[in-house]
Amino acid sequence: MPHPLARSLSALLCFAFLAPAAEAPKEWTPALHMKVVSVGSVLPSPEGQHVIWSQNEAVMEGDKSEFRSQLHFGKADGSLAVQLTRGEKSASAVGWSPDGMYVYFTSERDGKPALYRISTRGGEAEKVYAFDGSASNWMLSPDGRWLAFTGRAKDETKDKAKKAKADWAVVDDAPENNSLWVVSSDPEKTRQSVARNLLTEGYHVRGFHWSPDGRFVAYSHGPRPDADTARYSDISEVEVESGKVTVVASEAVSESDPLYSPDGRYLAFVRSLALARIEGERILLFDRTKPAADATRLRELPRTHDDTPSLVDWTADSRAILYEETKGTRRGLFRMPIDGPPQPALVPDKGTAAGMATNRARSHVGFTRQSANEPPEAYVADLQSGKQTQVSKANAHLAMPPLGETRVLTWKAKDGRIIEGLLTLPVGYQKGTRYPLILNIHGGPAGVFAESFTGAAGLYPIASFAAKGYAVLRSNIRGSAGYGADFRKMVVKDWGGADFQDLMAGVDFVIAEGIADAEKMAVMGWSYGGFMTFWTVTQTNRFKAAAAGAGITNNLSMWGTQDIPSLFEDYFGGVPYQEMQVYLDRSPMYHVAKATTPLLILHGQQDPRVPPGQGYEFYNAMKRRKVASKMVVYPRTPHGPREPKLTLDVMNQHLAWVEKHLMNREWTPAPAEDNSSAANDKSTGGQ
Repeated sequence: MPHPLARSLSALLCFAFLAPAAEAPKEWTPALHMKVVSVGSVLPSPEGQHVIWSQNEAVMEGDKSEFRSQLHFGKADGSLAVQLTRGEKSASAVGWSPDGMYVYFTSERDGKPALYRISTRGGEAEKVYAFDGSASNWMLSPDGRWLAFTGRAKDETKDKAKKAKADWAVVDDAPENNSLWVVSSDPEKTRQSVARNLLTEGYHVRGFHWSPDGRFVAYSHGPRPDADTARYSDISEVEVESGKVTVVASEAVSESDPLYSPDGRYLAFVRSLALARIEGERILLFDRTKPAADATRLRELPRTHDDTPSLVDWTADSRAILYEETKGTRRGLFRMPIDGPPQPALVPDKGTAAGMATNRARSHVGFTRQSANEPPEAYVADLQSGKQTQVSKANAHLAMPPLGETRVLTWKAKDGRIIEGLLTLPVGYQKGTRYPLILNIHGGPAGVFAESFTGAAGLYPIASFAAKGYAVLRSNIRGSAGYGADFRKMVVKDWGGADFQDLMAGVDFVIAEGIADAEKMAVMGWSYGGFMTFWTVTQTNRFKAAAAGAGITNNLSMWGTQDIPSLFEDYFGGVPYQEMQVYLDRSPMYHVAKATTPLLILHGQQDPRVPPGQGYEFYNAMKRRKVASKMVVYPRTPHGPREPKLTLDVMNQHLAWVEKHLMNREWTPAPAEDNSSAANDKSTGGQ
């Protein structure tokens, strides 16, 4: 007998065959980028035969401007794919019930966040629990009876103060810390009860994991929820029934991501080697069966390639830890045995495989896979055979015009070091012809350019640049992730030094290869990439256009106004009043008198990471000096746009700026249109 949702799929397929095929657009534009669906939360069912995943689409209908996520359900062999949740509100996956009959998810469909569950046999979703406060990081206990989450109860005092217009705040006073709570997963029981706070300590809980027997929860915690104190994180364990807390690890560094082994013997976690996390991290193993006095109870496992392991799960036999990590321009799954060196487990030969999640039996892993010329889709892999199966068709609707070829390049830096990067060639590229070049710089500094889809929506419409005849160089200069801690640390006290030389060496290489036109080049980047863009226009006039997004211009004022000043202390060797000259010498603002390149500045109005004053400082100086410049400020926006209409405008601004100042052409974008299939889908089969 076919699965009940298979019948819904058949109906949907009938509509698909009857509908006229959409005419393929002639070339990529920012508006087309917005039609690409992103995929995430790929969770195989307990037995590994089914899978759920989320699809995130841009909704720009009328006054709406939001990214809406809905859950989809399918078979792990790829033979079934149907939409599981619908409606005006997003749904985010939490997990499967142990018997595979229900999927738990969070949504605001009743006006405020709540936890729901829906049967995979179809039908209506039912509300499980709505916490009177803020809640996140929901996780089912291994037996499915309990739900744990991090959250904080509603503060009536603050609500009253706000209503009375007496809601002033004292900086660093009364942090809004999350505690650890449990509640029944049975909707009938939760209606008669309230969540129980497991902790009496006042610290902030960041992440947690259930023990296999459901008796304990291991969790990471720090003093406050703000980004600057994330480096002060310890690991503790609480007994659910009694509330007894035992400290597992509390060194003066960051300890996070606790993960119990299936047999309950071990607790793995990640520890940073120093407060400055650019120094790298290691996986540690805590043996719960050994007495506290045993010096071998806690031991460090071998170093990983990038020194940044992100723990995923254990293997079923409790003999190895699975972790996700970036290696160069690719990302994949690796295996760390408890008694040997790390090994690749699932690393693509091109593109990236990310967002790894295993099933209850640890027989399968779900993930999102994409490459430079393949849009993201949900995949499931058998962990024993390694066989990978595409289970989603999120972007099957996309009529894709030609994409420019993307190559992985290497070149020698000024000091002889080999630097890697990605070069996307113009559509219709012909060897021997020179093309205008866009140098795109990533954030971080510990960001990395991976082999992701060039047609995706984002800050930079790479596919659209290529369609307009531009070559795009994305360089993983020293300081980047993906190449180990030693490589990342090479920019300490040297922002704008060797990293800048790496960029220029890459540009020179592409020119020497006969690809780039040295007279038609632009530079652009976001965050640290914005800093490097500002820095570049103060160091050279070889670029004819520049665009800096959320960029740092004044290291001194940046340290005193951002939300993670400790990051600057890590990179600049101390606080400004100890290392004043380094802060000043490497501030683009103190070299602005040399900038002559036409400059576009983009910034979020609500950015705590790089406050908008950074952009205003440089813009006002350029304006006074009568250098062609333009500044665009985006409302409601933190360290990057979160609304699709604003994301679309960022892409259009970038394209229009280079068209005008490199090619003397005008770019007139099409008006925003609704890209959401969910907004127009009237079919049934899920709720």
